[in-house]
Amino acid sequence: MRLGVMVGAERGDMARKVKKLLEDIEWAEAAGFDTAWMPQVPNDFDCLTMVALMGARTSRIELGTAVVPLQAQHPIALARQALSVHAGVGGRLALGVGPSHHWIVRDMLGIPYDKPAAYTRDYLEVLNTALAGPGEVDVENQSFTVHNPTVLGAESPMPVLVAALGPVMLQIAGELAGGTVLWMADERAIEDHIAPRITKAADNAAAPHRASSRAFRSVCAPTLRSTQRRSAPTASWPRPRRRPTTRSCSIAVTHATSAT
Repeated sequence: MRLGVMVGAERGDMARKVKKLLEDIEWAEAAGFDTAWMPQVPNDFDCLTMVALMGARTSRIELGTAVVPLQAQHPIALARQALSVHAGVGGRLALGVGPSHHWIVRDMLGIPYDKPAAYTRDYLEVLNTALAGPGEVDVENQSFTVHNPTVLGAESPMPVLVAALGPVMLQIAGELAGGTVLWMADERAIEDHIAPRITKAADNAAAPHRASSRAFRSVCAPTLRSTQRRSAPTASWPRPRRRPTTRSCSIAVTHATSAT
């Protein structure tokens, strides 16, 4: 089991946000966490920019997005940005994406929110092809008609995770992605509902690189820190002198893959 922590988004002006985010990621890596996840709050700091900044201040910890809303940008644009960030942070990006919510996409952005699961499938077909570059991206489906060459490609694997909880989205995540990013899902939900469905979908997928035999977890633990001083968390959390701050967590459930 790998332990991770959620970092951001911070309140305050932009200068304070950057300073706090960099302090937090330095603390997380020094504390021994395996992975850190950045949310994409609709009206706040860009999470892939956060990853790029944090990558410059760390050397080991995996940096994930939880999650980038798909409707906000074309899949070719997201692939270009993600591959650029992945290269900039030394191959440590885990790209979490998702169809967001109707109150963000439709009510805030003014973009249609019809059939989000079908749109996610169509989006991933383009995104996965672009991430597999360099080469031609020739994809035509119900949502996109793309004929776009790219010279970019990942030098090291970059996992793509899809926000999913229902059966249809878990099917898509298992077939077309490396796993799912969850929120407010406990161990029982993961063991009884999520992991079996996503693993079965991955095993049944036709793509050879999607072969898998088991599910494993990357768990995000709450950040409990004293307001007076910083201390690295341990298996049993130290009692803080003051009321600590607790950050909401995401959980990434992925399936093991092997090339065939």
